[in-house]
Amino acid sequence: MKVTLCVVGRLRAGPERDLIDDYLTRFDRTGRALGLGPVDVREVEDRKGGGMAAEAALLENALPAGAAVIALDERGKLKTSPEFAADLTRFRDDGRRDLAFVIGGADGIDPTLRARCDAALSFGKMVWPHMLVRVMLAEQLYRAASILAGAPYHRA
Repeated sequence: MKVTLCVVGRLRAGPERDLIDDYLTRFDRTGRALGLGPVDVREVEDRKGGGMAAEAALLENALPAGAAVIALDERGKLKTSPEFAADLTRFRDDGRRDLAFVIGGADGIDPTLRARCDAALSFGKMVWPHMLVRVMLAEQLYRAASILAGAPYHRA
């Protein structure tokens, strides 16, 4: 099952990019044997300043056709890492070829796009900068693959 991150903003070189690249490389290596991955990152930018609605249109266009879509949103469901791993397994085993995660910009995800998503996931009740959410999602993808592979990375 291919995984696509549809995100607002361009990530420049720096510590966030290094972390994301490292975790996504680990996920691709670990997930391959499990039928998970590779990961494709699709960055969009609203250069005209149209706000959340314009970002939503760009994100919609970046989504793979027929993908299950999960929004990263503070109103989403809180999950443990093993529950997140089980969700990935369920999507894969249900025959989904594509799974997409949507990360909005500084103002979040437009309500119409959020309503179209199959699920919403939260990394806590606090609001996180969207660039840090990318890092946290990349790490959780790798952690999920490690859990499913029986690797010792996850020690809970």
